[in-house]
Amino acid sequence: MELLYSNILGEGTPLLVLHGFLGMSDNWKTLGRKYAESGYEVHLLDQRNHGRSFWSTEFDYPTMAEDVKNYMDAKGISSGILHGHSMGGKTSMHFACTYPERVDKLIVVDIAPKQYPPHHQYIISALASLGPEDFTSRTLADKALSSQLKDWGIRQFLLKSLFWQEPGKLGFRFNLQVLKDRLEEIGAKLGAGMFYEGPVMFLKGG
Repeated sequence: MELLYSNILGEGTPLLVLHGFLGMSDNWKTLGRKYAESGYEVHLLDQRNHGRSFWSTEFDYPTMAEDVKNYMDAKGISSGILHGHSMGGKTSMHFACTYPERVDKLIVVDIAPKQYPPHHQYIISALASLGPEDFTSRTLADKALSSQLKDWGIRQFLLKSLFWQEPGKLGFRFNLQVLKDRLEEIGAKLGAGMFYEGPVMFLKGG
């Protein structure tokens, strides 16, 4: 059994933070440090096929919720607060409905339990269009993406996942092929009869 990669900050009540689609735990370092200063043991998790966690062709919310359970079991966390953004919010909701006794509170950001139509295709297409020459420097990767992704913020978010696989060759930490093949899973709604009756906060960014 493979465990999710994590960055653990602080001491206190366990607070598990799950990033969104194409993101990683590093996106939450700044807020994670603030949470830790407030008395929480913050676990910044990389979900499967993202960040420094393992890659797998299995990719759906029930499986990702099971990843969280396996992580908590391995770390000796009987229960804690789950804080999920976007895709991470849907994973957190699945986990809370499946293992309510393991969740003290649930914080869901920028997503609801409903079905969402696929809406990341233009980003996936832009990423898939990159050629080998675009992975020789971050500047070239940014320039290649800019022809299809005009939003500087989105490009910087994606380029944060670049790392040096070997001298002179960059690669993305996310598993682009699997995420492209399983894109519809990202918008899947919670199954019928799934409920969590503990305290929940839904946040919507504007």
